[in-house]
Amino acid sequence: MKKVRKLVFRIAAAAVTVAPLPCMGQEEPDIAREKTLQEVTVTSRSAQKRVDEVQIGVEKVEIATLAKVPQLFGEKDIIKSLQLLPGVKSESEGSGGYQVRGGTAAQNLILLDGATVYNAGHLMGLFSTFNDDALMSGALYKGMVPAQFGGGSSSVFDISTRSGDMHDYHFGGTIGLLSAKVMAEGPMQDGKSSFLVSGRRSYLDLFLKASDDYKNNTLHFYDANVRLNFHLTQKDVLALSFFHGFDNMGLEDMMYMKWGNTAAAANWLHTFHDGHYANTRLIYSDFSSNIGMNVMSMDYTSKGFIRHATLNHQQTWMPSDRHHVNYGLEATYLQVKSAEWDMVLLHECEKRNALTGALWIGDDWKISPALQLQAGARLHLFSALGGAPYYQIDADGNITDTTNPGSTHIVKTYADIEPRLSAKISLNDQHNLKIGYSRTSQDVHALNNGSMSMPFSRYLMSSNIVKPEQADQVSLGWTGVTRDGAYDFSAETYYKTIRNVYDYRDGKLFYSEIEVERLILGGKGRAYGLELCAHKNNGPLTGWISYTLAWSENKIEGINGGRWYTASNDRRHDLSIVGMYQLSPAWDLAATWHYNTGQALSAPSAKYDMDGSTFFSYSERNGYRAPACHRLDLSANYTRRHGKATHIWSFGVYNAYNRYNPYVIRFTNDDKKASGTKVEQTSLFGIVPSVSFTLKY
Repeated sequence: MKKVRKLVFRIAAAAVTVAPLPCMGQEEPDIAREKTLQEVTVTSRSAQKRVDEVQIGVEKVEIATLAKVPQLFGEKDIIKSLQLLPGVKSESEGSGGYQVRGGTAAQNLILLDGATVYNAGHLMGLFSTFNDDALMSGALYKGMVPAQFGGGSSSVFDISTRSGDMHDYHFGGTIGLLSAKVMAEGPMQDGKSSFLVSGRRSYLDLFLKASDDYKNNTLHFYDANVRLNFHLTQKDVLALSFFHGFDNMGLEDMMYMKWGNTAAAANWLHTFHDGHYANTRLIYSDFSSNIGMNVMSMDYTSKGFIRHATLNHQQTWMPSDRHHVNYGLEATYLQVKSAEWDMVLLHECEKRNALTGALWIGDDWKISPALQLQAGARLHLFSALGGAPYYQIDADGNITDTTNPGSTHIVKTYADIEPRLSAKISLNDQHNLKIGYSRTSQDVHALNNGSMSMPFSRYLMSSNIVKPEQADQVSLGWTGVTRDGAYDFSAETYYKTIRNVYDYRDGKLFYSEIEVERLILGGKGRAYGLELCAHKNNGPLTGWISYTLAWSENKIEGINGGRWYTASNDRRHDLSIVGMYQLSPAWDLAATWHYNTGQALSAPSAKYDMDGSTFFSYSERNGYRAPACHRLDLSANYTRRHGKATHIWSFGVYNAYNRYNPYVIRFTNDDKKASGTKVEQTSLFGIVPSVSFTLKY
């Protein structure tokens, strides 16, 4: 294979390095605990608590534990940290997208204070949009998903932002070679209300402007978080949160790419009496992308967006410390415009609207010291509305009929009940067995550019011909801990079936058609695997080893002859080794080594010439494997405290042995051999050093 080493970003940059997520989780973030958040001292969960978690397939973490593990450019990144966990894999080298148990990145639901965040990445996905200074906790549900969550067929990642300190002011900032960030928090009225404000901005554009060769290029990102908390009465807490992230990339007058997320949420917590409280949320989220390019003096643009407005109400009743019941309802107005190239001047914009609703109930009951159940069900409704064109499409992808009903007309309604169940059987104080079943569904679908990791997708919602994705997963697990808690272990196996999986028709590409539904065919999928994790908890050396063995396959009539084929997100082997060493009170060191099987691709089986151009023919879908990815990352932190101030110098080396991992694989004509085909690999990063300075007060 000929390797073309195209290093897109070779800027040695930095921010504070990021630390590991434990193999099992932290306490679930919940606004119900708002009254005590300011007084919590965050420490790592004990091994015993990780083992005793009733839910199967859940990874929970306090963001404050992210302190040591090295990351790309030294940027703290909760999304990249997830990729070190069993069952979670990166889309590609440097990508912020992650895949969970055979699903695609688009099948993960990411929530920030309850608001959906799409494509949570900066700089083509190299970094996540989440500034760790603003985050309190996160919980990844990859097995049994609690009944209050819906909308992601593969996983749910629930992130909560921090409340500002109710009594004292705190300030902090980090400056690196890539970006800088600041944070401030404190009381607005002592003991009654608080604020937290954080912001981050890159300054790559400043370096570009200083160069005569690149001064007309654009490359920057920023994000901002605001959270306000008000203790209105002894029984009422109001939390207001806002997030905005934006990226702007441009190459002189030839092309530009802009994308961003906005999310806002108002949360009102009311306590009726001991053990009974209600939480009401009003949520808005927006993701938009805008791409443009100039080809042969002609301008082409592509704009798309997806918007949510949601009202959510849930109540929790705790008849005893061993029995918690959660129930609620949710209504959402959804609007989606698929990103499409304006190559055709006269065509109708595919901006579609929908209403979704849900009712759910969940019950967490510790029946006996040896048996604990978590069960629930979710009734999910989706109604596609008129006001946009809807099509009938034949087996060859041709439109046979078009209708444009009124905006109040219900085009199609889908309804389904999603049962959820998890059980923990305690064999003794050290060993537990867990079993779980979960059904999840997804109404918003995404088509990615298969050739490379891109910061945007072509989104489409379920319609008269595109059905909601639906996944059923059964999982079985074991957890164990040594008597002294020095080591804990986990093993989980799962089997998942998926209905209404969508993939490209043969010969269709990302922007082949204006109507997205003409690009795809639907069928079924399956994913199964084994996840292992061993965790060392005590002593100056801590860390973990995680390994995943997994398969992901699809079967769609009209693709690959109707036979089962390997899904593009299939990664057979994934291994992560994480080590952290406390060298002294001031110095801590960390290293990670990560390996995963290469991506499954479709390789040409034949080629032919037409009008002087070479075209490839493909017979087997995803029958070729890209080279495996592996790398070693190193970091060191030096911490000094001077009174109320803390200084941290962070140093890191990403890809320490300079491995060129594949980012894009292309098949091209071999000019030296008339019948030959070349395989070209584009790699994104070689070795990348980083350094940064953090001040906290």
